[in-house]
Amino acid sequence: MRTHKDLNVWKKAIEFVSVIYSVTNKFPDTERYGLTNQIRRASVSIPSNIAEGSARNHNKEFIQFLYISLSSAAEVDTQIRISLNLGFLSKAEAELTLDELESISKMLQGLIKSIKNK
Repeated sequence: MRTHKDLNVWKKAIEFVSVIYSVTNKFPDTERYGLTNQIRRASVSIPSNIAEGSARNHNKEFIQFLYISLSSAAEVDTQIRISLNLGFLSKAEAELTLDELESISKMLQGLIKSIKNK
């Protein structure tokens, strides 16, 4: 029986959370309860919803949780762009995280499509 731990998208999303925590460590202290908290929570939501969905009994429920993960990825995308605009991230940091996030989003979309086609 496969679990969320077997899914490459979950593994990649777990690694992405570490990247987000690393880059947000440099955010101003005034953002600790603002953007720092928000971007971290949204990034953690991506692998968390993959895991929760994979534990459900039906593919329809799993797909719903994958869509929630995809929504969280869109939220992180927006927050990274805001962080860049505010000068909290360098252009290189923003591009790196956005590239990783795009890869995760594509993997999520592929997994959703694969499950729907079963």
